Amino acid sequence: MNGELKYFCFGTAIGVAAAIMLTPKSGPETRAQLNKTANDGMDYIKGRVEDVRSAATDALDRGKVAVKNHVDNVSAAIDAGKQAYQEVVNRVPMS
Repeated sequence: MNGELKYFCFGTAIGVAAAIMLTPKSGPETRAQLNKTANDGMDYIKGRVEDVRSAATDALDRGKVAVKNHVDNVSAAIDAGKQAYQEVVNRVPMS
């Protein structure tokens, strides 16, 4: 029983210490803390939104460049095919 009482007292001491440390602040202090925390959260969210917006813009720009490169390659292939066709048509005698 003596060991149980010792653990009970130890737990009570820890509980009292935690209660003292976690005692809420006064109303104005609590509101100020909540306001600061909310503002910090909004600043963080705004920063993340800007990061995402920037990343999306960069990805869109890279996509536009890639599509343009593919269009240019396809156009060049079509032009090369037309030229090869004309060369063949011009070489073959018409009967």
